[in-house]
Parts: sequence; C-alpha cells; structure tokens
Amino acid sequence: MDDILHGGPDIGRPLISARRLARLLDGPGRPVLLDVRWQLSLAAATGAPPFDGRAEYEAGHLPGAVFVDLDRDLAAPPGAGGRHPLPDMATFGTAMRRAGVSAGRPVVVYDGGLGWGAARAWWLLEWTGHPDVRVLDGGLGAWDGPLSTDVTVPDEGDFVPVPGAGGSGLLDAEGAARIAGSGLLLDARAGERYRGEVEPIDPVGGHIPGAVSAPTTENVAADGRFLPSRELAERFKALGVTPGSRVGVYCGSGVSAAHEILALAVAGVPAALYAGSWSEWTADPGRPVATGPDPR
Repeated sequence: MDDILHGGPDIGRPLISARRLARLLDGPGRPVLLDVRWQLSLAAATGAPPFDGRAEYEAGHLPGAVFVDLDRDLAAPPGAGGRHPLPDMATFGTAMRRAGVSAGRPVVVYDGGLGWGAARAWWLLEWTGHPDVRVLDGGLGAWDGPLSTDVTVPDEGDFVPVPGAGGSGLLDAEGAARIAGSGLLLDARAGERYRGEVEPIDPVGGHIPGAVSAPTTENVAADGRFLPSRELAERFKALGVTPGSRVGVYCGSGVSAAHEILALAVAGVPAALYAGSWSEWTADPGRPVATGPDPR
C-alpha cells in the first residue's frame, strides 16, 4: 500500500509515513527520533535468549535516533501493578529529557516493525502532555533510507511530563471492570489467550468478564503498517464501538494495548488504557475471570 491508500502523503496524526519523515529529517523542523525496539520476552518459558533492543539499535538505526529502553524508561519494575506498570514520572521525565525531548519540538517514535514499543512511547508522551508525537507507520521496515551505527548524544530536552495532561485516558482495575459492564472493553491479546486456551506468561488464562476479543495484530497489514482509517473504523464498529462509546483497552501488560489505542486513534476513536492489564488483574485471585469465546 502506498501513502495515498493510507490517506495522503502525511497520513495524519498520530502516524507519519517514512516518505514524510525523510523530508522532515532534511528540513529545518527536524523531529526528535526515538528508537524503541522491544519484543515480548518469552525467554523464561522457552529458554530463548532475551531480546536486546540496545544491540539492535547499535547495529543500525535511523540517523540521529536515540535508543529508549522500554523496560527501564517506559515502565516501572514488575510487581503488584503488573509486568509493565507505568513508570515513575520523575524517571520517565529524566529519560525523555536525556533523549532530547522538548515540549516545543515534534517527536517521532519507531521500533522494529511490530509497533508495540513505539506505541507505548507514543501513548506515554501523549498522556503526559507532549503536543506533537507520531509513530513511524511500519517501523524500521518501512524505512528505505540510510541507517547509522553512531550512538546519538542529543542536547538535553526540557519536557516535563504531567500525568493526564493529554487526551488519552487511564484506567485502573475497577475502571476496567466498569467499562466492561457499561461501555466497551477491548482485549488486545491473541484470541487463544483471551479464550484461556493458552497462557504462556501470566498465571491464569482467560479474560476480564465482559471484555471483547480484539487482537491488535488485526489492525495492521502484512507489512506492519496500519490499515487505512476507514477500514479500522469499520473493524471497531463491528466490535461494538458506537458514537459516544466509552472504550477501554487492555492486553497482557499494557504494551500491545497501547498499539490498539493507536489504531483506535487512527480511526478517530478515543480510548483509555488499563495499564496494569491482565498481569495486574490476575495478581488478585479475588478478581473474576472468564474463559471461552464469549465476553461473559
């Protein structure tokens, strides 16, 4: 698919095409570039070596990009709040300023192509008040320009995060349960995890009662780029989104759910993130769990 099929050369926030980004990088309004390569680690379950985003970055990245570590900079340590709780805001702010993020300068985030790491950075920056953050549609795989192995050391930025200053909403467990009952709560995980047929990471399989299965992988084409906004709007309409719907999203630990919220934003639908997600929900054995294909 070309840019026209995605809605024009600039696509429109919150996405940016590789073509448009290349032009910006050659002009006076060069954005801050954040490389957020990350993959869900199944090392403990499979014995595979953990993914090393920093090594991937050092092997080749967009010129001028700064590496951001999702587990260190975009999340707090695992605990009762889930596997990827929201980061301490002072820690997050320091990391963003160290990466060169300023309130008055655009930011473009990207990852290796899956989109989850970039979406987590986008959501956090937007939620804490940065006015101009976009995700490179298709990630590194969409980029056909040169790569660099130089480690970028930017000038210190001035961004100070303010929780809740952006348009995105944030849910706790109780809020997620309320939306599941009175609005629309989307489960962004794979369908087999939603149904409870398999659970490779968390101790319990299944879903939050009332949640609707909406795998985030169905929001993108084979090349990793998002479906056109009209197709995404139709998809979410079929899942139950109606005008004025209160929509929440969760996943395993609040990362792929950010990707679903990004897809909803492309479709023009505001949504709130249950950051603790399934890993927090199941940490309390008193919370109800549903299994099978039906929401309840």
